[in-house]
Amino acid sequence: IARRFSVMKTGVLLIYLGTPDAPESGAVRRYLKQFLSDERVLDINPIGRWLLLNLIILPFRSRRSAKAYRKVWMPEGSPLLVYGQQLTEGVRQHLQELGTPVVLGMRYGNPSVGSAIELLREEGCDRILVLPLFPQYASSSTGSAVEEAYREASRHWNTPHLQLLQPFYDDERFIEAFAAVGQPYWDQQPDHVLFSFHGLPERHVQKSDDTGEYCLKQPNCCATLCDANRMCYGAHCHRTATRLAEKLGIPQEKYSISYQSRLGRTPWLKPYTDQVIEEMPKRGIKRLLIFCPAFVADCLETLEEIGMEAVEDFKEAGGEDLQMVPSLNSSPQWVEGVASLLREKL
Repeated sequence: IARRFSVMKTGVLLIYLGTPDAPESGAVRRYLKQFLSDERVLDINPIGRWLLLNLIILPFRSRRSAKAYRKVWMPEGSPLLVYGQQLTEGVRQHLQELGTPVVLGMRYGNPSVGSAIELLREEGCDRILVLPLFPQYASSSTGSAVEEAYREASRHWNTPHLQLLQPFYDDERFIEAFAAVGQPYWDQQPDHVLFSFHGLPERHVQKSDDTGEYCLKQPNCCATLCDANRMCYGAHCHRTATRLAEKLGIPQEKYSISYQSRLGRTPWLKPYTDQVIEEMPKRGIKRLLIFCPAFVADCLETLEEIGMEAVEDFKEAGGEDLQMVPSLNSSPQWVEGVASLLREKL
């Protein structure tokens, strides 16, 4: 006898960007190929993208990236996956009394978004709350994750109803959780605080401006949010940094914003983190503290690029001490914050 229909069951899908299955060149090559084949990430002519990816990036970058991954790989696996699983379990426990299934999906790599949606469908979920875990909106991260969720959901005959949560770049729960992690580091009174965000090609943020007249064409265009830059990654980054600085009581003259992880020769958002770090000792900044608020979980870009490479570069340039604030990972306040974000929609 069929059970009587009562209410649509809701599940939760948390989405991270992704990670290779192993710190080996073959696994990294597969991951990079999937990642950089995405037209929202490498938004150039398809033929040019194929040539660039297969003739230049994959043959040379895969081995180098695998070596970097080996430096940060944990006994349990990739840091991003380990912290993602811990966060998922923590949120699941917070929502346990509601009977809400919570699963993790990676936009690239495993577990895939498709496999995560399949798990929720097996649980009988007809409605899925989708939370892309990217604080600031970018078409290459949030936009791609949303597109993939819709694509995978559409494979089912009974297409689940998707409800998307908006970027949380200035949500109080996100700001407070990051401030709580960073407070002990700020209490040590460094000479300067750098908020380093993942970079984007300038063309990406320009394409987010529907007017075509504001982004990177007006002075200090990212300093305040307005209608023209409401979906601008750079403006979201500035808002995050400003809120965090205010929460921690960091004076305006003691912090700045930069962008890391650029790829290729086209112009990316400036200033570049690696160049800023090398210049700071010349300005008398010997003790530097770095936040990476574009990442809610530590990964290659935080642990290796900042925690290892940037530390070495800073000291070689004459700096004395560079500390990186750990990301939110599965800290109790962040787990509670994510659960709270979701509970509002449940």
